[in-house]
Amino acid sequence: MAVYFDHRIEPPESNGDPTHMTWHSTQPVLAVSSMSPETGGAVDLYLQQGEHVASCHVQRSSPASVLRWHPSKAVLAVGWHAGEVLLLSHPSGEQGSLPAAHTSGIAVLEWNGAGSRLLTGDQTGVLALWKVDARGRVQGPPLAKHSYGKALTCCVFRPVAPAEDVAQLARAAVSGDESALDMFNWRTPGTGPSPKTQEGTVFFVSTDDGCVHCGDDKGRSSPVLTVDGHVQRLLYLERRGVLAVITENLLLSQYRLGPEGGAQEIMKVKLSGRSGQIADIAWAERGLLVTATGEQVIRLWDLERDDNSVLALDESLGFEKGETLHCVAHCAAKGLLAAGTSRGRIAMWRSVPSASGHGEVESGCQWKLQTPTEVEGNVSQLQWGSGLNLLAARSISTVLILSEHVMSTHFSQQVAAVQLTPNQLSVTYFSAGKQLRLCSDTHIKGVCITKVREVRFWLNRSSFTSFWSWFSGSFLCESSALAVHGGDIYTVEPQRVQVRTMQGTVKQLLPFSEAEGNPVLLSVCQSFLAVGTDSAHVKVYDLSRREAKPHCAAKNLRDQIPNLGALVSVKCNSTGSQISILVTQVNGRPDHRVYFYDVEMDTLSYFDFFTGRPATAGLQNLDRMAELHGRFPISQFWDESEPRLFVCETLLKATSSQQPAPPDVIVVSFFCTQEHGLLLQDCYPRPAGVEALLAMDVPFYYFTCKVGEQPSAQPNSTPHMVSRRVLRDFTGLEDCDKPTRDAMLNFSFYLTIGDMDEAFKSIRLIKSKTVWENMARMCVKSRRLDVARVCLGNMGHAQGARALREAEVHPELEARVAVLAIQLGMLDDAERLYKSCKRYDLLNKFYQATGQWQQALETAETNDRVHLRTTYYSYAKHLEAMGDRSLALVHYEKSDTYRFEVPRMLLEDVVSLELYINKTKEKSLYKWWGQYLESQSDLESALRYYEYAQDYLSLVRVYCYLGNLQKAAEIANETGNRAASYHLARQYESQEDIKQSVHFYTRAQAYNNAIRLCKENGLDDQLMNLALLSNPEDMMEAACYYEEKGDHMDRAVMLYHKAGHFSKALELAFSTQQFGALQLIAEDLDENSDPTLLSRCSDFFIKHSQYEKAVELLVVAKKYHEALQLCLDQNLTISEEFAESMTVSRDSKEISEEARRDLLERIADCCMRQGNYHLATKKYTQAGSKVKAMKALLKSGDTEKIVFFAGVSRQKEIYIMAANYLQSLDWRSDPEIMKNIIGFYTKGRAPDLLAGFYEACAQVEIDEYQNYEKALGALSEAYKCLSKAKALSAEEQDRRLARMQHRISLVKRFVQARRLFEEDPAEAVLLCKSLLEEAELDPAVRIGDAYGFLVEHYCLPHPGRDDQASALPECGLLCEPAEPGGPAAGSGAAPHGCHARQGQQARQRG
Repeated sequence: MAVYFDHRIEPPESNGDPTHMTWHSTQPVLAVSSMSPETGGAVDLYLQQGEHVASCHVQRSSPASVLRWHPSKAVLAVGWHAGEVLLLSHPSGEQGSLPAAHTSGIAVLEWNGAGSRLLTGDQTGVLALWKVDARGRVQGPPLAKHSYGKALTCCVFRPVAPAEDVAQLARAAVSGDESALDMFNWRTPGTGPSPKTQEGTVFFVSTDDGCVHCGDDKGRSSPVLTVDGHVQRLLYLERRGVLAVITENLLLSQYRLGPEGGAQEIMKVKLSGRSGQIADIAWAERGLLVTATGEQVIRLWDLERDDNSVLALDESLGFEKGETLHCVAHCAAKGLLAAGTSRGRIAMWRSVPSASGHGEVESGCQWKLQTPTEVEGNVSQLQWGSGLNLLAARSISTVLILSEHVMSTHFSQQVAAVQLTPNQLSVTYFSAGKQLRLCSDTHIKGVCITKVREVRFWLNRSSFTSFWSWFSGSFLCESSALAVHGGDIYTVEPQRVQVRTMQGTVKQLLPFSEAEGNPVLLSVCQSFLAVGTDSAHVKVYDLSRREAKPHCAAKNLRDQIPNLGALVSVKCNSTGSQISILVTQVNGRPDHRVYFYDVEMDTLSYFDFFTGRPATAGLQNLDRMAELHGRFPISQFWDESEPRLFVCETLLKATSSQQPAPPDVIVVSFFCTQEHGLLLQDCYPRPAGVEALLAMDVPFYYFTCKVGEQPSAQPNSTPHMVSRRVLRDFTGLEDCDKPTRDAMLNFSFYLTIGDMDEAFKSIRLIKSKTVWENMARMCVKSRRLDVARVCLGNMGHAQGARALREAEVHPELEARVAVLAIQLGMLDDAERLYKSCKRYDLLNKFYQATGQWQQALETAETNDRVHLRTTYYSYAKHLEAMGDRSLALVHYEKSDTYRFEVPRMLLEDVVSLELYINKTKEKSLYKWWGQYLESQSDLESALRYYEYAQDYLSLVRVYCYLGNLQKAAEIANETGNRAASYHLARQYESQEDIKQSVHFYTRAQAYNNAIRLCKENGLDDQLMNLALLSNPEDMMEAACYYEEKGDHMDRAVMLYHKAGHFSKALELAFSTQQFGALQLIAEDLDENSDPTLLSRCSDFFIKHSQYEKAVELLVVAKKYHEALQLCLDQNLTISEEFAESMTVSRDSKEISEEARRDLLERIADCCMRQGNYHLATKKYTQAGSKVKAMKALLKSGDTEKIVFFAGVSRQKEIYIMAANYLQSLDWRSDPEIMKNIIGFYTKGRAPDLLAGFYEACAQVEIDEYQNYEKALGALSEAYKCLSKAKALSAEEQDRRLARMQHRISLVKRFVQARRLFEEDPAEAVLLCKSLLEEAELDPAVRIGDAYGFLVEHYCLPHPGRDDQASALPECGLLCEPAEPGGPAAGSGAAPHGCHARQGQQARQRG
């Protein structure tokens, strides 16, 4: 709750009436221009309380036409009617004129958003754009100058979006952003600047003929659009990139600006308003346009939603009839809309959040009108200041600066004082029931109340505080805080508190050290004074004596509270033992904790409203804290007489949750003691219609009322600004005496801590039923049902005690407490409890019992749909009892009980009932009505309604009664209704018409009756068909009938078979030699059939050479060996499906595991004989014989499966078998096969086999590729493997290793000779010749490769060789054929020449 203090500006005496004014955007400085006929025009600057800045006075002969502040610097641009443009600096008063560029009055004057450009324009159409430096000084000549030939009217700069930074655009363009690249494209000359030009400043200016031009600081300008009429306002909607134009005829047009400078009209609308009146237009956020045209309303236009609304004045708030609005101003930060009226008032509307909870202003109904502020004269201009609490109002003769101030309030000793206006107080005496209005000659800044007198104080413009008392008078004193106790007044000065008399005499000083800081907060409770300092120290003084004495030492809270900014509120209880503190954080935000300092224990605790938890876990009823989290305290109070009782107001922090929002403000009360800490006493939402919590004095809370919503006894009487609400525990005990009040407080306290003995002891002397009832109500809040039973007993409330005992079946505590609340008449609490425990079924019953049928229906429809129809039915019964049959009928239909309830309800009104039945066209109602007419012997009408209802049984029954069997037969045949056919069959049977009777029994599917008639009348042909249609019992009966007659034994066999009596069917089929029937019966035999039957059938099929069928039956009979032998004997192919049918699962108990494996192996053996190797592998695997499975798989030749099976089997033999198989493949060309061979031999632990494989690899490298290096590596690996192998004897092992070592040495010597050839050819030749002398050189080194090496040496030229010619004969000798019986002849070797040529060709290939 706030009021506005008005400060009149203090202009020089030579100034005339004000003409223009404007606030600086960031500093509290107001510029005002004035015009006097004697002295001319003047421009002055004023501070926030109207003080004139003498150094900033500018005087000219002509008046000022335009005032514009620099967006960030304290520089004011002033345009004069003579064409001069002046820059005035604050506070130095430095003045500077722009170079002469205009010869007529300045019409437009505008800074760009960065303050680096200044746009000036005059009445002749000359426009200049100036460059301004960082200090707000104009640099050089204008950047651009244009002459449009028409008077300029408006201008606006296009704001530069943050994304249009050159560096950011460059990075975006390099990364491939096409839009960024487009912004860097240069426009062709002559096309005009683009509104989206990346460089420079873009502006729009309008001329008197309605033309709008677009220009920039490059000197380019071009017209973009033209409107009809004089342009009154230009607006650029930055969010949408749209230019809005408003003409003098209030025609609003919106244009979307194209990339090349063109403009496309997207909307044109005529704004409502008084014609011929200049409109004052305010631009609010989110596309909201506000206009005032001298009407009794202001108009709001939402350009984004294309919606409009109006805001009107309210005479009940103090406005007069016919009062018009001429100017508007919007404050986006506070959500306030101010409008000046013709009667000297300022109307304010505050925006309230929308219903969606997003806080968006969507329509006029979401602006709430506030109490007006009175000023002098007709308000012609309004403007909000840089500070959120400043508003300037200009009238014809003066300018007022309105400063917002929070209304002062105070409560003490049943007396409340609330500030109404800047100079009025409302004083309420609750003990006497009186109310006064007190007026002052100056603004009231604060108010305090003492026990015997009231003290008011206010702050004048000299910042001195003046006190006034009924008995003492007034005095001057400067103090930022004040408190009163008895006849003493406590004021603050730096580092001390002054104790003054009512006359202002200082009688005592309470000093504070420099470390303790300066006192800034004072609070008195009973005889104790709590002081808070600017250095976060708190201290308590005892005022009970003649002089104030320190009650405790100063406590430094910065050491205890982290991130502490400043103290906001300091209060102490009535005994001075507890101090409660509210603080702000370092960042200025309010702390979400309330702190409690225990003076005696010197301890600090707190309750955190953000988490809903105290500092310690000692708080009871933590389950009630759910609604306290996410909040922060805004005010606090202690009870003046009860030191344990503390109360505070908490505000909900802003949240984006879409859940149903909890109450914004909650009043929370605690018991605060040393022994038990903080105990939650009560919490509830702040009542509607009140502004804030004022105080607590048991048994009431005291609240200040909202302006305009407080009750008043008479139209012109003083409004009641304070209302009180009774505490929860004192409902019904508002006028109780002090002992009862103390007893109730003690009871509430002990009940909260759970000490039932002390709780009952505190009220043992109370005999009043009202008190016991009130304590029972307390039990609802504290949820103590055990105490509630005692209270109900003392009240004599037998019904409530019984209801409470019956409620024990509910598992939820809240549901049981709700039953107690209902018995005590606390219906709101019961409703809340049912909702909290989500027992919507009980809530539905509660609504029904209390007559809240709409809420009951809503609950059932949303949360209790299982009882929805029941709720509709109960509501219909209620409406029927109330006589509202039409609405009851509707709800009977919703409950789906109308078929019975509506005829019952309307039975006495037959005409209405018949109309309802004909209207609903419900078949069940048609049938009911037909039965009613039949009971009234109106058979013709009954037949008609039976036909409507399609009740064919009733139709046939009535027709049979009338003797019209033919019509009844037609209905039964056409509809096929079984009941109708059965009734008609009975009628024909009674008339001995057997054929028709059997027919309709068949239609009715009463086959037993039809069979009975056929047997009685010898209808054997029909009997067979009927028996097949009937149930197994009837089939058996018919089969026995045929068997007894002996005529149709095939029919008997078939019926026995269909009835499931296979043994009887088979016995009869064998005895009568019906082989076809035997085959049909065998098809239906399964594993559940009799094994004897299965054996007989299989023998029968074997006898008749149907072996496959016989095998199937043997398998079904679980004679697997016989079935398998039959397959072998008759050479039947074993399919996978058949093999699976003979496979017994492992957990089967029919055969043992050994027999199961034997069976699987026999199946696999059969598959092997038939060549089905994969199936054999599968069965061998299932039998656990993996080696046999591997052998079967090897026969299949499926390499992929062989490798896979070897990998999963993990058996040595299988690994070796797989490796041996892989060696039979082309492993030389497939590295994967070679890898698997090595891996399998390694895993199979067969190093001798692996050595043989490596030896084979080495031989391949020698024979195929002459790659002795790789061969040497393979032989080395073979040697390693061979050394690990286990031979039959040590001699054999040594012999094999020696042979391998000799072969490796030969290969190594040859490799060494080949490597040495490049460095020392002669030595290489000697090594090679020595190799040729070895007896067992081949196959370790092929002889041809050795000779080829020598031929290469002797025949091929070598650099630096001198004996090239003498080498040729030696080469010839090498190429001669070998001598007979030479070393190579015996081994079948090729001639030396051939070996040489082969070696040479191999090396050339390499």
